[in-house]
Amino acid sequence: MRPTIDRRRFHETEHYRYVRPGNRSPAGGAKMTDDDRIEGIRHLFTADTDHEPGEDNVERLGFDVHPYVFFISGFVIVAFVLLSVLFTEQADAAYEWAFESINHYFNWFYVIAANLIVAAVVYFALSRFGDIRIGGVDAEKEFSDISWLAMLFSAGMGIGLMFFSVAEPLWHFDDPLFGVESQSEAAAQMAMVVTYFHWGFHPWAIYGLVGLSLAFFMYNKGLPLTFRSVFWPVLGERIYGWPGHLIDVLTVFATLFGITTSLGLGAQQINAGLSFLGEEVLGTTIPVATPIQLVIITVITTITVVSVLVGLEKGMRRLSNLNIALILVMMALVLLIGPALFVVSLFPQALGSYLGQFFELSAFTNSFGNVPYEGWQGSWTIFYWGWWIAWSPFVGMFIARISRGRTVREFVFGVLFVPALFSFTWMATLGGTALHFELFTESTIVETVTTQGEEVAMFELFTMLPLTLVLSVLAVVLVTTFFVTSADSGSMVLGHLSSGGKHDSPRNQRVSWAIAEGAIASVLLLGGGLTALQTASITAGLPFALVLLFMAVSLKQGLEEEYQVLNSEEFDRLIEELEESGEIEVDRAGGTVVTELEPIGDREDDVQPGTD
Repeated sequence: MRPTIDRRRFHETEHYRYVRPGNRSPAGGAKMTDDDRIEGIRHLFTADTDHEPGEDNVERLGFDVHPYVFFISGFVIVAFVLLSVLFTEQADAAYEWAFESINHYFNWFYVIAANLIVAAVVYFALSRFGDIRIGGVDAEKEFSDISWLAMLFSAGMGIGLMFFSVAEPLWHFDDPLFGVESQSEAAAQMAMVVTYFHWGFHPWAIYGLVGLSLAFFMYNKGLPLTFRSVFWPVLGERIYGWPGHLIDVLTVFATLFGITTSLGLGAQQINAGLSFLGEEVLGTTIPVATPIQLVIITVITTITVVSVLVGLEKGMRRLSNLNIALILVMMALVLLIGPALFVVSLFPQALGSYLGQFFELSAFTNSFGNVPYEGWQGSWTIFYWGWWIAWSPFVGMFIARISRGRTVREFVFGVLFVPALFSFTWMATLGGTALHFELFTESTIVETVTTQGEEVAMFELFTMLPLTLVLSVLAVVLVTTFFVTSADSGSMVLGHLSSGGKHDSPRNQRVSWAIAEGAIASVLLLGGGLTALQTASITAGLPFALVLLFMAVSLKQGLEEEYQVLNSEEFDRLIEELEESGEIEVDRAGGTVVTELEPIGDREDDVQPGTD
């Protein structure tokens, strides 16, 4: 027996009244058209609510803010900054305590949560839900397949890839997992496996879950693009009350600390690059020190504020496209002037080893203490999982915005594999080149990296390659542009979250968030450097991991409801009427579930759906 739905909700609404074929509309109009039927189909799927985004907002002094989300978040953030500045030593001790406590008591939770998220997104893709289309059965792709994949490709790049691409493989080469001999060929392979693990499918499953959830509830259910909307199947109208406020406040904290972690790492690497270039070009010494990094953050935050005030959105988009071009140029240069044959051979071998050890690494919690040094998992895996979770609202919202018209299966496989493949290629090129020098030449930088810090790793590698100056300048430019675009885009996302889901937040609001990003990044560097940055991510990520797990449950319920409507008698009746009209072609998955509606003329004319 086919499922049925609430007929009253469908037949009698303020915006649409269903009229059977052959009947006149209540107003005495013409018979029901295909457009009427399609509108009726859309209404079957949308959430039944009268609430509007930002309906309770406060508008003052150029701000348009949700009264609870913005002011609660703002109060806690201001208190955090003031307390950290006034009590620096105590703050440093607090960061250290929080870092050690979370790693000691909750490392198992992070490991399980990340694996459950991977399992959830794979399930959504391979199950019957994989045929559901984001935006509904009549949704058209906004971007061609090539453009969409290119944007996913760009989403996989950022400050983290620049900061860790050389440093991480070298650290694991010097201190390998599972008792492997240090600085051996086996250690080099283990180093690449662990690096691939941290930058592979787990982060992109996390981003994919967030992006899919936001896209589904925005495009299919007609709800605001905010995190509270994702919990509509579980909370219903309560998403507009305190449960929803709490979810959005946690999202603001996670996003803010995820972004500031990246900005802090970026400031450290820019400082290292300027120090290197100062000695090579100017013959002067620029110290690698916290005061210099604070100046860097201040300058780039100022640039970000100016870009927001003068409306350089198009300029930021162009800068993002420039980032793609520059990072490809850098990768190509390193490959061409470096050990290209070794890198090309390393890529499939490292990928195969990563896939072979995927489940062992995914479930590793260091229960028996068999790691190279105490705190290894907290400094690497747990930090990364917390960082990815905290960063997920930022990346997930971007992916959601560009993915209308994709099926769930197409979305998941695209998000899981395309960015991960780029990360693997980038890490094999930069990290593999560094490992080649360690294994097969007299040159070495591993001791320098492990003693001076990850931020110097890339520049130390460039000293062993031709075009040292060109590559170093390119690296500083790239990290700087990533910094600016991340801060600018981050202020936009935070402005959106704090305005109750409105798409366009006022400039003053975005400026305030840009300043908050710079202030917190500065405070974290003052309070403990890299440890403080890592603590910020895993602390913000811990409660938000719970949000993501409940998000998976809510998304499953939402997809289940969508699937039931797709199999309902009311939906079937409208689809039959559309097919009888002869104007609409209906695609079905497996001959049963409708996945796409398209005018017959468009189907004949289109070769590649979507536009660039």
